Amino acid sequence: MIELLTANTPNGKKISIMLEEIKFKFKVTKININKEEQFKPEFKKLSPFSKTPVIIDHINKVSLFESGAILIYLGEKSGKFYDEGERTVINQWLMGQMGYIGPMLGQHHQFHHYNPGKSEFGERRYFKISERIYKELDERLANSNFLAGKYYSIADIATFPWIARHEWHDIGLKNFKNLRRWYEEIAIREAVKKGYDLLKNGEKIPKV
Repeated sequence: MIELLTANTPNGKKISIMLEEIKFKFKVTKININKEEQFKPEFKKLSPFSKTPVIIDHINKVSLFESGAILIYLGEKSGKFYDEGERTVINQWLMGQMGYIGPMLGQHHQFHHYNPGKSEFGERRYFKISERIYKELDERLANSNFLAGKYYSIADIATFPWIARHEWHDIGLKNFKNLRRWYEEIAIREAVKKGYDLLKNGEKIPKV
């Protein structure tokens, strides 16, 4: 049994989508970040930076924090979406999501979606970076079926929930034909639909 401790965020959805894809039995324990539950001592023991998600593999008696590390662990454990022969490429695109795509889109959310009008500089800066991310992903996907190559991998699983917030970005996903194709292809996967509805409250993947 895998226990997923998380808020309903893109990083949390990465893991629920992966768990649905590999068909592992799991349960979700909600961490209410609006009530700062991530800073409680018992959670901080599992996640030193007080960030979600965390998983506890109760069979192997191990816990992991950081969504990229969790995806690698689950890929190795299941033997799926983390092909041994392609790991060098997969790791690059996974780290690109962890270090660039997620953090920059997250800042765009803060300035553009949650706090508009508070910093013209912040809004302009992160809009431009986010727009560039869309263009860079679109360029990659013009020459590749998926981010790491021909096959769907944990790099795609990591990136998809961030692009799924495209309505917040106001960049226009429909204007990026290759990124749109990738997004729509992943969005129809049954495991992705199930995993996206992390809290099982009927949440649907946003359409383009």
